[in-house]
Amino acid sequence: MSMELKRNRKTNIPYSLHDSRIINIEYKKGLLRLKLDKIFRYTEEAELIYSGEIDFTECDIDDCNILIFDKTVYEDSFAGKAMSLADYMKQYSNAEFEILTEGYSEYSTIYSGWIWQEDKEPVSGILNIYNTGEIIYRIDT
Repeated sequence: MSMELKRNRKTNIPYSLHDSRIINIEYKKGLLRLKLDKIFRYTEEAELIYSGEIDFTECDIDDCNILIFDKTVYEDSFAGKAMSLADYMKQYSNAEFEILTEGYSEYSTIYSGWIWQEDKEPVSGILNIYNTGEIIYRIDT
């Protein structure tokens, strides 16, 4: 059974993606779907953990991109690359994006965190999503 919640762009919701991992990204006809291993809800009594997905409606994948850095900790300098989200989905299909911070501003959503690939050290990444529609949380209860 699942619950659906639409994110209001002007106020917070009681769910957090900090420490969640994006385990799959799909795009089809203006809908970007992120499958998450965990979605957290904090109450006065407890931290509740769910699985689920987030849909970004009215999303043009050409307006979404990701920055991938060469490591997670920087001492003096860093290097990396920028790529479209479509290219990331192809080249990093088996990677998981662990969200450390999340930011929402009008039609822009930014997740920063670590990109994990099997048998490799994690690297930092910043995922930029632009959508003019709704952000819908589908939470498995």
